[in-house]
Amino acid sequence: MSRSRRTALPRRRVRHAALAGTALLAAALTACSGGSGDGADGGGKAADAKNKAPMAVSVNLTDGQVKSGEPVKVTIADGKLAQVKVTDGKGGELAGQIAADGKSWTSGRNAAPNTDYKVEAQSTDSQSAGTQFKTSAADKVNKVSINVAKGSTVGVAMPVSLVFDNPVKNKAEVEKQLKVTTSNNTEGSWGWFKDYSGNDRVDWRPKDYWKSGTDVKVEMNLNGVDSGPGGGLFARDYTTEFRIGKDRRMEVSLDTKKMSITEDGQVVKTVPVSAGTPGGEKASWSGKMVLMSKEGTIFMDSQTVGLGDSYAKMVDYSMRLTWSGMYVHAAPWNDDKFGKTNASSGCVGMSNANAKAVYEQAQPGDPLEVVGSGSKGKADLGNGYGEWNLQWDQWKAKSALTGATQAG
Repeated sequence: MSRSRRTALPRRRVRHAALAGTALLAAALTACSGGSGDGADGGGKAADAKNKAPMAVSVNLTDGQVKSGEPVKVTIADGKLAQVKVTDGKGGELAGQIAADGKSWTSGRNAAPNTDYKVEAQSTDSQSAGTQFKTSAADKVNKVSINVAKGSTVGVAMPVSLVFDNPVKNKAEVEKQLKVTTSNNTEGSWGWFKDYSGNDRVDWRPKDYWKSGTDVKVEMNLNGVDSGPGGGLFARDYTTEFRIGKDRRMEVSLDTKKMSITEDGQVVKTVPVSAGTPGGEKASWSGKMVLMSKEGTIFMDSQTVGLGDSYAKMVDYSMRLTWSGMYVHAAPWNDDKFGKTNASSGCVGMSNANAKAVYEQAQPGDPLEVVGSGSKGKADLGNGYGEWNLQWDQWKAKSALTGATQAG
């Protein structure tokens, strides 16, 4: 009696094929037969399901990758798409929309550079297909510096300020991805200009000073957005959240040589000061400024701000007003001039005791306005936070989106 050997057939391997700038995705198929009828009808349905062509979809690949900085497009060969889900390696979803004819799906945002994505698609007849792809690396990556740290509390004049590492030519496209949401629907607008560093910068300021207690959330959905020629792609999103603190404002009069401090509209302190020497580069800037930061004890060198060898010393209770070096600080060496003469090298100086008291109560974002005669004019818009010197219509006109007001 002879025996027959049973040989296992080798499994067939399925490979992805990249053809003419697109790739056919491997399809995980589900054939569903329904009904419990007998005879030819039931057999016909089963045969139809068995013989139904596998679902096939393609993605817009170039040289085996989706080009970063462009939308992802998923296309079905036959039938109609019912659902498409595209996720990155971190679980983030690239949202999109199916076309009216059901033949394709396009992401609402561009693909991020150098990112792995997974595609899961389902047709209207319950077949499914899925694959993975990788996007191309960016030739250049742009980055953003944000002025307000997450979780911080700031004064009523603090704008949201974004400074970019590389040039931003596609300002309107970038601005579309920036969103400010507030707890009380504060009206405000973005405005573009050059930072003191020479880099491109966009700030969001309210129409009027913030209301104390406002909660603010800023979303910068920039991952995959193209800055334009010479700027490169953004490779991540950014967010920050902060709260508006007490309504505390300062006004320095060059005429009376005094600084008045108000809280919620009531004067709480008046301090004798000595501001910049009138008539030259040592004069103070005038107009509306914002307390940028509290820097404490720092070394000030006049040569770093173009004033020769006027001074080089450690200075206490320093609070920055401009990038060019105007501060509010303690100046005990001018003790005999407070309230009498403006004789500093441009800063607003006061006694140690008064500077300590002002410093302890101050918060970054507090407005400070310099009024009176003897100044050297207003600082440039990017030399600190100078947007409050512009009328509302002037500020809105600096938006790349045709000056459109944005509220949230």
